Amino acid sequence: MSTVGTTGEPKGPAGSAVTRVAAAYARIAEVDRPEVWISLLDEETAIAAARRVDERVAAGEDLPLAGTVCAVKDNIDVVGFPTTAAHPGFAYEPERTATAAARLLAAGAVVLGKTNLDQFATGLVGSRSPYGRVRDAHRPDRVSGGSSSGSGVATALGIVDFALGTDTAGSGRVPAAFGATVGLKPTIGLVPVTGVVPACRSLDCVTVFAPNVATARRVAGVLTGPDATDPLSRDWPVDAPLAAPPAPRVGVPESSELVGLAPGWVAAFEAAAKRLAETGVELVPFHVKPFVDAGQLLYDGAFVAERYAAVGAFVTDEASAEGLDPSVATIIGGAAGIAAHRLVSDQEQLGRLRAAARKATHGLDAILLPTVGEHPTLAEVEADPIGANARLGRYTNFCNLFDMAAIAFPAGETDDGARFGVTLAAPAFADHVIADIAERFTMEQSEPIRLPDSAVPLVVVGAHLSGQPLNGQLTALGARLLGQVRTAAEYRLFALQTEPAKPGLVRVGEGGAAVAAELWALPGAGLATLLAGLPTPMALGRVRLADGTHHVGFLCEPVALENARDITAFGGWRAFRTANG
Repeated sequence: MSTVGTTGEPKGPAGSAVTRVAAAYARIAEVDRPEVWISLLDEETAIAAARRVDERVAAGEDLPLAGTVCAVKDNIDVVGFPTTAAHPGFAYEPERTATAAARLLAAGAVVLGKTNLDQFATGLVGSRSPYGRVRDAHRPDRVSGGSSSGSGVATALGIVDFALGTDTAGSGRVPAAFGATVGLKPTIGLVPVTGVVPACRSLDCVTVFAPNVATARRVAGVLTGPDATDPLSRDWPVDAPLAAPPAPRVGVPESSELVGLAPGWVAAFEAAAKRLAETGVELVPFHVKPFVDAGQLLYDGAFVAERYAAVGAFVTDEASAEGLDPSVATIIGGAAGIAAHRLVSDQEQLGRLRAAARKATHGLDAILLPTVGEHPTLAEVEADPIGANARLGRYTNFCNLFDMAAIAFPAGETDDGARFGVTLAAPAFADHVIADIAERFTMEQSEPIRLPDSAVPLVVVGAHLSGQPLNGQLTALGARLLGQVRTAAEYRLFALQTEPAKPGLVRVGEGGAAVAAELWALPGAGLATLLAGLPTPMALGRVRLADGTHHVGFLCEPVALENARDITAFGGWRAFRTANG
């Protein structure tokens, strides 16, 4: 991954790591939630780790996460902490840190500890653990959501700046909804799962909890990138969009199709959809049934056999009975006898549902759904552990089965005082699209983000500028505006006789001037598409900017200048157009 643009690498907080660690331990004492943690560094050890980060920064290292503290779900290996997956008998001392966690440490984050979870990452409630039921951050009589319960609550309580979870059926999104935080679930494979205790190996994702979209994106940028040791690891394709279009089309289910929502929750969703529309998003009705039907296959169908393949031998061993959650034992142990033909049949059914879902959302950039439809109490989950869990996954279970990226974020409160959250989901590798749309909703200030190495910087000086007639050619390719720039003082700009009107940029060297421009990032495949459709006399070539860097940019053939007007004195195309109507 690289950051393309003149603004440099995304930076973390500039404060001292030592100061931040001390504040985190003060907050741990203040909130008094021991059930959040399975293992926690003593403060002295954490301060020593923070001091090493501060020393690295002082030595000149570029650490995008310096000054931050984080927590890691205890099914992700970190050397120095046992990995338990919330079963004491399963605990082991890892020899290597999981790839995702290692990338955080390399970027300057301090890992405070390992967090509690629904045992073997099996559940969406957060109360299936012998290490204690993790209570909701805001209403302690309610569940926190799982399986990444401890990570979600540690973030919601402000103990950490962000936390790692995992998400197979919604575990990186449901706790975010209850905690009023952001839960970012990348496309499967973008963040390697090497060193993660599998739940369903082909569907598992490492996810990020953060207080806002910008932080979640910054952390995800550090985590993302292929890993040769992970057979399911994937890199960004060269046509992956780098940004949402100016007027995204987002699918919203009809209210009559939003089944299973508690009283007042449909109204909360409608209010969230209306607020999204007010940001310039076009809302388009779609049928949600194929998505819900697919989600039911995850636990009610044969796909649960993957959970048995992961830890079934341990779960069904009599020696593991002590400390084993009854619901987890039922779900995983019950998958032992699933026949192979059932899995094949369910895969075929999933394919049919996926085709129906594609048809239902054709032409959409994303879909918007409530993350959950209710917020049960601990007592309600205890009385109906399987049923309550199933209801919480109604609008999250389908996501990885359909190979979609998703981001969950806060959307206010319901009439009964529950935190209400929504989720944007989109096809694989549309991660930047949904994050951009989420930032519209949360009204955050955009920050520089890490883009794929295949992204190509493009210098734009005329009709492709923002707001100009041909800008849609860039945005349709998934291009992203990086900022305003100027060329080196060695160019001249001419008004060409074309339709639509556009300028021609020519490098002349001595006697030239700086010209106002924009720098965009274009998907690698998009550059080929742009070049193939480029009409004469326009051309693409290397353009030097005022900062000395060279990028691909729009130029023109010298033959077109014969009767063209030199407009260099205006300083740029936009200024010329303003002055000339």
